[in-house]
Amino acid sequence: MQSPWGEIEVSDAHVHFFSHGFFAALAKQKSAGQQPAETAAGIAGVLGWEPAPQDPKELGSRWTAELDRCGVRRAALIASVPGDEQSVAAAVLTYPQRFYGYFMVNPVAPDAAANVRAALAAGGLHCVCLFPAMHGYAMPDERVKPVLDAAAAVPGTAVFVHCGVLTVGVRRKLGLPSPFDMRYSNPIELHGVALRYPKIKFIVPHFGAGYFREALMLCDLCPNVYMDTSSSNAWMRYSPEALDLTAVFRRALDVIGARRLLFGSDSSFFPRGWHAAIFEAQSTALERIGVSAADARSIFADNLSLLFIK
Repeated sequence: MQSPWGEIEVSDAHVHFFSHGFFAALAKQKSAGQQPAETAAGIAGVLGWEPAPQDPKELGSRWTAELDRCGVRRAALIASVPGDEQSVAAAVLTYPQRFYGYFMVNPVAPDAAANVRAALAAGGLHCVCLFPAMHGYAMPDERVKPVLDAAAAVPGTAVFVHCGVLTVGVRRKLGLPSPFDMRYSNPIELHGVALRYPKIKFIVPHFGAGYFREALMLCDLCPNVYMDTSSSNAWMRYSPEALDLTAVFRRALDVIGARRLLFGSDSSFFPRGWHAAIFEAQSTALERIGVSAADARSIFADNLSLLFIK
């Protein structure tokens, strides 16, 4: 892809895979207590998005063509509801050179650890995604330990932990409640956990999504914690100091360096497809800082590929 450093390879560490299963899960929630029941296609229509094909391999093909169109080499696909890991795995196993597989897990749900073990054993999945505020638990909670043990048992498996502000625009548009609990959103809660699992590489998305200072502290103390740069990073408006992407990148590079930053776009739905404006804004910010071509290559591609080395 063309960039301020010339032609560079780009891999995206944060793409939501809005499968048929994802829309079906939303339809089930939207249909609670109402007749006739909502459908997956109906939910997509309400949102003004393309409905997902029932076969996740077809959606994987759609994303492959989109990445080709935009000049993106690889992407991490995130199953965005618990239980949809098979959709992502199907796409990844069909296009193993293009995708990494991430899947959401609720550790307090019955059989969570067993499901993680089965999902990882089946292949195509590389990262367990935890959303403490969404599912109402603290990272040091003993119920999380079996899930982390299951991830640690498969070398090369990473763990993504959403911290900070959590808003799910899809739910808001559909009028669905979002009873998230921000008490569980502080990256500091990951500190002891990351120390106890030094072989797991943990990912905190969105620069900590409002807990930037705490995320920096965590990364400084734990060399196995990474940050992804995804989304518009609108959390900057909460900062007591004036922040823009240039300032955020400068501080992150000063504290943790370029080797633990993972470029992400937070792309999700069609027809928008890959969110190129995020790449443009972040590459512009890094150019203003004077980041070297080598560091740009690390952030935009190399770090993601190295993350899953066993």
